[in-house]
Amino acid sequence: MTKEVVYLPAETTLEEAARAMRERDIGDVVVTQGPELAGLVTDRDIVVRAVADGRDPTSTRLGEITSRDIVMIQQDASTSDAANLMRERAVRRLLVADDDRRLVGIVSLGDLAERMDPTSALGEISSAAPNN
Repeated sequence: MTKEVVYLPAETTLEEAARAMRERDIGDVVVTQGPELAGLVTDRDIVVRAVADGRDPTSTRLGEITSRDIVMIQQDASTSDAANLMRERAVRRLLVADDDRRLVGIVSLGDLAERMDPTSALGEISSAAPNN
């Protein structure tokens, strides 16, 4: 699980979000609308929902491409519970919350692969140092 959750306002441009992801070596940001969670945007979302459609990353805002279907899991859930929830909801990331529903991290499919099957191709790729 990634414990450092990065929050960006819905008004943030895709260019700014991509830069923040690169600087922190992460693939997602939690998008906020005022004090509320608006959703999640991944590096893949930026490519598929914006760049591939010819949208300008300097003027397109996170709020325009945000995945609003937030899927959360309790921090004390097992890795099997997380994997099953990802499978059921067809998502690659889960927001992890404490008992008060405050975010404490994000768990990705790669995180689960590293933990559950570290010698698998996905587990080894996910644990490798970034190549950027």
